[in-house]
Amino acid sequence: MLAKNVNENACLLNECGACEFFASKLAPTSLPGASMTLRQPCPPGACVCNREQLLQAPGADLRILQLTRQQEKILLERLENLKSLQDLEHLQQRMYDQLGIRVHIAPGHTEVKSMRGIQIVIDELPGMCRKTRQSIPASIRRGLEKNPEIAYRLLDAHDLFRDV
Repeated sequence: MLAKNVNENACLLNECGACEFFASKLAPTSLPGASMTLRQPCPPGACVCNREQLLQAPGADLRILQLTRQQEKILLERLENLKSLQDLEHLQQRMYDQLGIRVHIAPGHTEVKSMRGIQIVIDELPGMCRKTRQSIPASIRRGLEKNPEIAYRLLDAHDLFRDV
C-alpha cells in the first residue's frame, strides 16, 4: 500500500529546491493515464510548428510539447550562462534526451571572426515553435560571447590549426 502512495505522488518529487538545472524540470515523472503538461498553442498564423498535426498523429514523439514557455525561459537562461565546452555538450545531450531537440554547433565553412561565424543548426522537429527555434541559437551565441574561452575550445575541438 505504501508503494502505491509513493507512485501516486511521483510527479511531485521533481519539485525540490535543489533542482535549479533545467533538465530536471523538463522531464516530469508521468504516471500511466496521467496527462502531460503541454505547451500552450501559439496564436493562429504566428507559428508553423504543426502542433495540432503532431497531437493527432498516433505514436508521435510529443516530448517537444512539454517545453512550456516558463521552462523555455529556464533553458535559454541556462544556455546564456555556459561554464565550459563540456557544459554546452551536456546541455546539447540533455535537450536531445528530454525534448528531442538536436543542436549542431561547429565553426562555419569560412573564417570565424566573431561568434556569428560559428554555425548553430537545429534539426527539423515537428511541434517546435518558430520562436524557440530562433531563441536557442541566439542564447548559445550570447553564452559564447560571455565566455569566449568556450568558443576557443570549440574551435580547437574542430581542429582550428589544421591549415597551419
